[in-house]
Amino acid sequence: MDSLIKTAIWQQFGASINYLEETIKACPDSLWQAQLWQTPADKPVELSQFWYVSYHSLFWLHCYLTGTEEGFLPRAPFELIEQDEYGLIPQRVYIKQELLAYLIEGREKCKTTIDALTDEQARRQCTFGWGGCSFFELLIYNQRHVHGHASQLNMLLGQNGVESPDYPTRVNRGMRDT
Repeated sequence: MDSLIKTAIWQQFGASINYLEETIKACPDSLWQAQLWQTPADKPVELSQFWYVSYHSLFWLHCYLTGTEEGFLPRAPFELIEQDEYGLIPQRVYIKQELLAYLIEGREKCKTTIDALTDEQARRQCTFGWGGCSFFELLIYNQRHVHGHASQLNMLLGQNGVESPDYPTRVNRGMRDT
């Protein structure tokens, strides 16, 4: 795959991951379990809390980088509950340090995946409960998913008077840098 395309994808994807990281770091303990929106009466309130939206973003970051739900298991202490349509939540609130460590792993996996991407891998068809697409398109979807949730979380911080991270335009360093 063309190095210009891989570099551009990484610079945008990496910026989204960095934006999520800085947003999580900026969250004070007082907002860690704050709600971003009202949940329906039949869904757990945790589904809209800062910590859970952060976890949700990182879970899918990892899963989508594999290109399939089949056989995907998040590492401990994280649980395989995201695909549940009934809104199951983890058995406990994940702490900031756990999620930041998971984020670092996701960023490394993302960089490695993009760096090693071939034309054949980019064209591979991936299927999820919401539909199917090429792995290349899934990378773009994954980047938008991470960025969308980072923006939601960032908005909650701003609405609560917390100085939020600057909006990144791209990763400031090269493809192989962290």
